[in-house]
Amino acid sequence: MTTWTIDPIHTQIEFSVRHMGLSTVRGRFKAFGGTVATDENGAPTAVAVDIETASIDTSAADRDAHLRSADFFDAAAHPTVAFRSTSVRSTGGDRFEIVGDLTMHGVTRPVTLEAEIGEPIRDPWGQMRRAAVVGGKLNRKDFGLTWNQILEAGALLVGEDVRLSLDVQVTASEAVAEAVGA
Repeated sequence: MTTWTIDPIHTQIEFSVRHMGLSTVRGRFKAFGGTVATDENGAPTAVAVDIETASIDTSAADRDAHLRSADFFDAAAHPTVAFRSTSVRSTGGDRFEIVGDLTMHGVTRPVTLEAEIGEPIRDPWGQMRRAAVVGGKLNRKDFGLTWNQILEAGALLVGEDVRLSLDVQVTASEAVAEAVGA
């Protein structure tokens, strides 16, 4: 088994949600960490990720402050969004289904993510790296993020479905990198 650590400099954790039924607002989290365990064949077996809710960034300071407030994430009371995989299964080739418990706003619910995993490489500095593209969808109301307004035309100000998109790069420790890269 190999444990890989998320490289926060080369990883993006992003989301998108409909706004007023007209457009899509995109955002990201700037502070997070986690690990991915792989078996002897390099297949993922476990994933753990922790995200700091206060690090949310939608490029609009007022909106970000509202998202950190008790109306949404309540970052003061719930400073972390956590994901812990409960199962990982191959869906063919380099694709995997990752099922796990997502804890957000004090509520834990199962979510399913789809991942495409790249092969390990040794970077120019001798470190072993891997990358993955991960996606999924959740309903924010399932996690107690229920604030909303109904607009005059009947559309919701903030959509309920949230799309997740992660571009993840991980690194192995030097001892592991020697064994994997040899």
